Amino acid sequence: MSPRKSDSRERMVLSTAVLLREYGASATSIDRVLAHSGAPRGSVYHHFPGGRAQLIDEAVALAGDFVADLIETAMRADDPLEAIDAFFALWRERLVESDFRAGCPIVAVAVETNDDAPQLARSAAAVFARWQEALTVLFVRHGLPEARGKRLGAFIVAALEGAVIMCRAEQSVEPLEATAAEIHDLLVHALRDRPDTGLRPMP
Repeated sequence: MSPRKSDSRERMVLSTAVLLREYGASATSIDRVLAHSGAPRGSVYHHFPGGRAQLIDEAVALAGDFVADLIETAMRADDPLEAIDAFFALWRERLVESDFRAGCPIVAVAVETNDDAPQLARSAAAVFARWQEALTVLFVRHGLPEARGKRLGAFIVAALEGAVIMCRAEQSVEPLEATAAEIHDLLVHALRDRPDTGLRPMP
């Protein structure tokens, strides 16, 4: 069954997010998005009067919402260690399934100069801030001081993104697994030392 024409806007945004994570921002052209999504050329400026910049901006928001939903789902776990371990496992699965082609579309936008569309860097920064805030809420909910929770949230996002880049370069999950293990140990200590943790003591 072919997609409905009314789906073209959503297909184009999704295709842009996929292309960003695999090829980067500069290589994500309108022509490439159209070829990937199968959307008619006439739909570009009908749906996106701001052109390529608007399309990328909306793809950044879509990808940001997706990861934020993963974090917020993990937040419902009773054990924050289990939640963070599961979050890293999802990224590992994404890397392996894509044969190390799929990175983070937010990083793809953040690391490239966008003098013609400075709002893209601001959008990427807003997504990173949302992820950090979601992680802060998780840690505060489990008894850590807010300042420590913010630092851990920023550290986890930074470490994860760096590990994903290294995994793609090395074609290996080892950097991600090493990062996940170190963060797990860090959180064990942080949560163990909080007042009234209820966490089982380390052996």
